[in-house]
Amino acid sequence: MRAAFVTRFDDADPLAGLTVGDAPEPAPLDGWSVVEVRASALNHHDLWSLRGVGLREDQLPMILGCDAAGVGPDGNDVVVYPVVFTEKGDFSILSEHYQGTVAERVTVPAYNLVPKPAELSFAEAACLPTAWLTAYRMLTTRGRLEKDGAVLVQGAGGGVATAAVLLGNALGARVYVTSRDAAKRERIAALGATAVEPGARLPERVDVVIETVGEATFEHSMKCAKQGGRIVVSGATSGHLPTVNLRRVFALQLEILGTSMGTPDELAGLLALLARTGVRPVIDSVIAFSEARSAFELLHSGDIFGKVVLDHTR
Repeated sequence: MRAAFVTRFDDADPLAGLTVGDAPEPAPLDGWSVVEVRASALNHHDLWSLRGVGLREDQLPMILGCDAAGVGPDGNDVVVYPVVFTEKGDFSILSEHYQGTVAERVTVPAYNLVPKPAELSFAEAACLPTAWLTAYRMLTTRGRLEKDGAVLVQGAGGGVATAAVLLGNALGARVYVTSRDAAKRERIAALGATAVEPGARLPERVDVVIETVGEATFEHSMKCAKQGGRIVVSGATSGHLPTVNLRRVFALQLEILGTSMGTPDELAGLLALLARTGVRPVIDSVIAFSEARSAFELLHSGDIFGKVVLDHTR
């Protein structure tokens, strides 16, 4: 079967280790299922894999990709939940210990198959299992965002941040978002948020802050949170050691909450929300699988707004 996989690591030029070609057919373990992939979405995690982060030489070749939607063994349309749990209680996402989704077929545990609503296309559904699921969990399970609440999303343009803006709107909240880039502020405002410069004073303090930036924005996040507010953290792209004013934490009874990914039930809840509200992920490009290398090149360029999706039917 055709697939995109890592054959060697190159930190300086990650695409040098990318091979698009034939790979062995997946051999499902007991209790696992094979999915015919119709669409997969790329993530920056794929570029880190090509650099050798989270992988060892003896695991190569490793098929890339965490996100996919396709057809299950019973002929039903499914979205692939990307986290695999072991009997020891630990876990990893696809393309770390188990082969990934940028292939004609992928094998996963049966519990990883979540029904795809008919309202969503394969390309739209393939965007959801990592960044969108993370944003959904941040807002709901961890952030406990209520309708008519307010949320601040730090760092417009990132996958989780963009998802959080659209999902915050879908949940009925007032959404504020920061970005250093005027063009990104304009584009994110078109999605229904109030876009401001980093560190700007907001019209109100917010119930929830979505924090993926880290050191550069954390002080602002704390100042923007209301009494009893929640700062939900799933990344630290600018650094992971911010200064934290503990007096503000206890005086305002703030909660600083970490999170990562989500559960199959939360993915089902996310799919149901999108089917019900009509909200859809922002897709930068849908590229034929036959042009998979150009899709990785586009991701690596950084010149995108939204997800890069591979159409496995072409």
